[in-house]
Amino acid sequence: MKTKSKIKRPTPEMVELLRRTGSHNKEEAMAAMRALAGALEEPLRQGVLTGDITGDIFAEEVLEPGAVAEYPLDFYQPGDEDNFTAYTLPNEGTIPQKHISGDVVTVQTYDVGNSIDWLLKYSREARWNVVARALEVMEAGFVKKLNRDGWHVIIAAGLGRGFIGYDNAAAAGQFTKRLISVLKTLMRRNAGGNTSSTNRGRLTDLYISPEALEDIREWDNTEVDEVTRREILQQGNEDVVLQQIYGVTLHTLDELGVNQEFQTYYEANGGTMATSDQEIVIGLDLSKNDAFVRPIKEELSIFEDPALHRRRRSGVYGWLEIGHACLDPRRVTIGSF
Repeated sequence: MKTKSKIKRPTPEMVELLRRTGSHNKEEAMAAMRALAGALEEPLRQGVLTGDITGDIFAEEVLEPGAVAEYPLDFYQPGDEDNFTAYTLPNEGTIPQKHISGDVVTVQTYDVGNSIDWLLKYSREARWNVVARALEVMEAGFVKKLNRDGWHVIIAAGLGRGFIGYDNAAAAGQFTKRLISVLKTLMRRNAGGNTSSTNRGRLTDLYISPEALEDIREWDNTEVDEVTRREILQQGNEDVVLQQIYGVTLHTLDELGVNQEFQTYYEANGGTMATSDQEIVIGLDLSKNDAFVRPIKEELSIFEDPALHRRRRSGVYGWLEIGHACLDPRRVTIGSF
């Protein structure tokens, strides 16, 4: 779920620090810029790692220096550990890889970098609003990258299962309650174990497009009772549609829908839909928080860019080293409508 940026109104000390970064004395300007970069590192780090739409899905683990991002698989589900499948994003910009292993999966981490700069006169005039906006743009670039990589791994895991749920009685492009029921059953039947298994999978969260949200808002009293209709009509949070439908929380993603980013990625990698269906939905089991991991080998670091001064500009750049993996694809199911 999205959160507001951590770049807050500056203190008088921060305003003065910004002003000194625009000094005509290069040594003073560089020293002030280094101090400013250090002061901005933690707010940017917090904004990047909590502001994306995968923060509530992937369990983040900051690794110690020199540690390897290895995850044992044999404790997740009983019975088929020797054929366990996991999906990882092994490098920046690459397609997720499928791993079959009975012991551990090693998640390869990769660097993600970004930079931003502004006119030196804005620093000299202490125009914090300009600098804050620039930093928000920098933060958004990191967030977009983490969103894309995390969801590519999730979609690849769903694709690897080889089946899709759909409501065969629904009109094409119509999101229905029955589709939720079908996906709940698919998750249960294909999650491994049996009725008495303690770690059995279940559908807890469903991610849908804004168009599917509008279908829900059009449900009449033949679909839902008046109390539920009133709750739908009064819901003002576009990220969470309803807290519970059959015990499933519904979320909207702008990247889902016809010709949108995540659906295009699904189709480009061999994903199919039921005949005449137009969109996909993605269901996850987030009850155990044991399948989706995001190892962080190096947290976000921010540095001043001294090369900009000769062009009468100020700016910062930064990077982090991170990875994404779905250790158990049975926690993912995909449907279409």
